[in-house]
Amino acid sequence: MDWLLSRQIRPFIRLAAFASLLLNVALLAPAMYMLQVFDRVFASGSIETLVMLSIPVVVMLWLGYVMDSARSRTLAAAGRRIESSLAPEALAGELENRAAGLPRDGDALRDVAQLRKLLASPGVVALFDAPWVPLYLLIITLMHPLLGGVAACGALLLFGLGVLTEYSTRRHTESAMTTARLTHRRAEALLRNAESVVAMGMSEAALADWQRHSDEHLAAQESLARTSARLGALARMARQGLQALALAFGAWLVIGREASPGIMIAATILLGRALQPVELLIGGWKSMIEARGAWRRLGERAPRVREQRLALPTPRGRLDVERLSYAPANATTPLLRGISFSVLPGESLGLVGASAAGKTTLLRLLIGLRTAQSGKVRLDGADIARWDRAALGRAVGYLPQDVELFAGSVAGNIARLQQPDSEAVVRAAQRARAHELILRLPEGYDTDIGEGGCRLSAGQRQRIALARALYGDPRLLVLDEPNANLDEEGDAALAAALVELKADGVTVIVVTHRQLVHKLDRIAILRNGKIEAFGHTASVLPRLSVVNG
Repeated sequence: MDWLLSRQIRPFIRLAAFASLLLNVALLAPAMYMLQVFDRVFASGSIETLVMLSIPVVVMLWLGYVMDSARSRTLAAAGRRIESSLAPEALAGELENRAAGLPRDGDALRDVAQLRKLLASPGVVALFDAPWVPLYLLIITLMHPLLGGVAACGALLLFGLGVLTEYSTRRHTESAMTTARLTHRRAEALLRNAESVVAMGMSEAALADWQRHSDEHLAAQESLARTSARLGALARMARQGLQALALAFGAWLVIGREASPGIMIAATILLGRALQPVELLIGGWKSMIEARGAWRRLGERAPRVREQRLALPTPRGRLDVERLSYAPANATTPLLRGISFSVLPGESLGLVGASAAGKTTLLRLLIGLRTAQSGKVRLDGADIARWDRAALGRAVGYLPQDVELFAGSVAGNIARLQQPDSEAVVRAAQRARAHELILRLPEGYDTDIGEGGCRLSAGQRQRIALARALYGDPRLLVLDEPNANLDEEGDAALAAALVELKADGVTVIVVTHRQLVHKLDRIAILRNGKIEAFGHTASVLPRLSVVNG
């Protein structure tokens, strides 16, 4: 990631550094102008000299304005480049982790945004100005060594204050960031389970739990704000005090006729300019620590592995499962053990069993969302893990147990968020027996279903999700309790769809209960992570009476 970012933003950094060079050269002009006004204009009383000195100052200030604006725009563009480079990768990695059942990490996008915001912060601007501090100190020293010594001591003092700020705020900043993430996740969990929380009177207890985490976050933020405020105020007052001290020494030199009034004023202005980047760094240290933490977390995330795989032909739908065993992370015993079976193209298989028998996990293994510790899943003879994910997705239709639709039109959801192909969308809806249902919606296929399909009933969402699973004519269809929310009409439509899919040669794997198994060719009974029975429906059906659920 370091190499990628350095290549992406190197041109922006170079341009910002060049703009900083010209800006800092331009900002020497006001001090030099003051020097000339006090030492030449006041002494000569010449208006012509004042005018001639004012013209180049105006030009230099205009140059400074242009360079300052250019630097700000360049750093903002660098931030956008970082976000455009890292955000898609971060979201794609999060999608793959969620699908694979890995531990949740929803902070990647926030970390990327933190890096983008850093590049527009005063702290980064100060970093570009800091290399020119020695130039200002050198010019002050050339005016008078004593003033140069005062300026150098002041710069060292503020630098030491910056080190103290880093030491004092690092722990508080990291604590505030950690508690902020935990509080945000608690709130997300509450919103996801809003119906259960409200329906079962859990709101008060849930809010109390969230408030406890929120109080911890606020306490950490308050501690950080208190420390940062003290150090920031100290830095500002120190800079003002140093400027006053430099002015006092300058006045003493003027009284002793060792320096001119112009040198006194110019040195004071240059000292203020030299110390400003250090002050800004101290004030912006919190955001820099946060960005450093974001960078560290992004670097710790395992990069996605993109293997170039040979394109395989469109599968016919033969599915072979060979001695499959799977255990979730940190589990002491396998959830699935030695699972083996085969399903031919056009056949349908029902997976039945008690709760926690491993049915849903087996489905996820069949379509490559989980990786087994041992054994293979083969689609048309090829290991499912060796398929290109995009190509496999086009060949597979999947209806999860918890249906999720996206904000937008019915057609857009059925088309899997691609540009809808009208003919393919309608064909998928007809195969799912959802065409008539969709036509009854206010705007048919163009109906906006709202966030998560909130404007549809649970049964409507499930039938539209089945149409989405059938979009593109997949050869393997995997359904996890597809009739969980269906009424009698929906059950009849699903049964008719299964008959048509069998005639079309589509392989169908269904997690279901007893009411649908009569429509399937084969049944596999799962118990305690193993297949207890497998065979044609007629021969296995009598054994279902001993299976719970």
